[in-house]
Amino acid sequence: MPQNPAGIAFRPRVSRPQHGGCPGPQVQIRVEVADAKWLAPNVSSLVNSVAAVSRPRRHALVGLIFLACAIAYTDRVNLAVAAVAMREQFGWSQTDKGFVLASFFIGYLLCMFVAGVLSERLGGHRMLGWSVIVWSVFTLLTPPAAMLSMPALIAVRIGMGMGEAAMFPAAYELFGRWVPAAERTRATSLLFTGIPIGTVLGLYGSGWLVGHLGWSAAFYGFGVIGFIWAFWWFRDIRNDPATDGRVDAAERALLPAPAPASATAQRVAYRRLLLNAPVMGIVAAHFAGTWNLYVLLSWLPSYFRDAQGLSITNSGLYSAAPWIAMALGINLGAGISDRLIARGVSVTTVRKRMQCAGLCATSALLLMLQLAHSPGVALALLCLATTAGGIGLSGFPAGVLDIAPRHSGVVYAFSNIFATLPGIVGVAVTGWLVDVTGTYTAAFVLAAAISLGGALGFLLLFDATRTVD
Repeated sequence: MPQNPAGIAFRPRVSRPQHGGCPGPQVQIRVEVADAKWLAPNVSSLVNSVAAVSRPRRHALVGLIFLACAIAYTDRVNLAVAAVAMREQFGWSQTDKGFVLASFFIGYLLCMFVAGVLSERLGGHRMLGWSVIVWSVFTLLTPPAAMLSMPALIAVRIGMGMGEAAMFPAAYELFGRWVPAAERTRATSLLFTGIPIGTVLGLYGSGWLVGHLGWSAAFYGFGVIGFIWAFWWFRDIRNDPATDGRVDAAERALLPAPAPASATAQRVAYRRLLLNAPVMGIVAAHFAGTWNLYVLLSWLPSYFRDAQGLSITNSGLYSAAPWIAMALGINLGAGISDRLIARGVSVTTVRKRMQCAGLCATSALLLMLQLAHSPGVALALLCLATTAGGIGLSGFPAGVLDIAPRHSGVVYAFSNIFATLPGIVGVAVTGWLVDVTGTYTAAFVLAAAISLGGALGFLLLFDATRTVD
């Protein structure tokens, strides 16, 4: 017979409504508990167990990192939206506007590798939290700096770039501690989903704020969000699973083994860590992917306005669709990758298939854009291209964790130095090609060629075997 130590009794009672209401009899069940002292701790234990099963701690960490990435990209694009009104108020030339937009990448590039090293030595939790605070401070300082002078505004944008430099390296350092090998693709895919989601939210959110409250509201509104996120982060998240009391034994068994004391004390040789074939393959794919990202981010509205004859309003609406398609592609690619690995396909093969398929498909679709003679066809091709690019992000991003999980922040920072160059060079070269040729065809052909080169480099060089302990 089953035991009932609490003396729980269920006493049903049938009643009929007296004054209308629901037709038919109603059944009421009264629960009587004889031993409340037994019930309270056991119910509490049950609730805690259900909570632990429903939301593992690593999922909370990955979710907050996704939000940090989305916030970072809203803060990146809000100036691009507000710059139209700011240019009219301050009398900027197009050159002035270009300097302001490009200044972000100066701080971003200068601090990228340092941020990777500090994330490894100080911990990704601290670095990511303070990174969000720093760039949020500079976001809030943007309106008063713009009112003061152009050099002050450029200095603030450089400071914002310095703050954002730590975001990806710190996230990767935490993934190396918190994410099991079987979940690497899903974790990095959710992180990178923050890019298109943040871009769309930034474009539309900033547009609404500028239109209703003035251009300064775009910076104040999104700047405050960063502080809310930081409060949540420092309150709920810990740097290491070993110091988080809410990680239960079942989850702890899934997590990567902590580094031995000897490995923690010993500094890795960066030449051995970074100058090898798999890292060079990651750099090639990363560079190609961000070339497409930055070119499309900067030139999509102009393409739809100039080449397809849309109004400024419709250009903005059309420009958002490819980013939504990219978010879908990123998560579609993660699901396909996980299924292939679960079926026994080697991790190296899966990474190469996803990365190369994504870049090659992107290349073909960009080449087909010259055949697009209507906005609808152009939009469809661009959505397919960004979807393919998103699928490709199941390649090199997870590959960073495959080859050096304990030093992934440094490896990503090293790769991202090269991958940031298209934000300066790619955007400028695209503008020059459009000016010289009068069309966007040459710019898309160049992007397609770089995509093929990145796919070839990743195919030949990458191997998912761990390069360092």
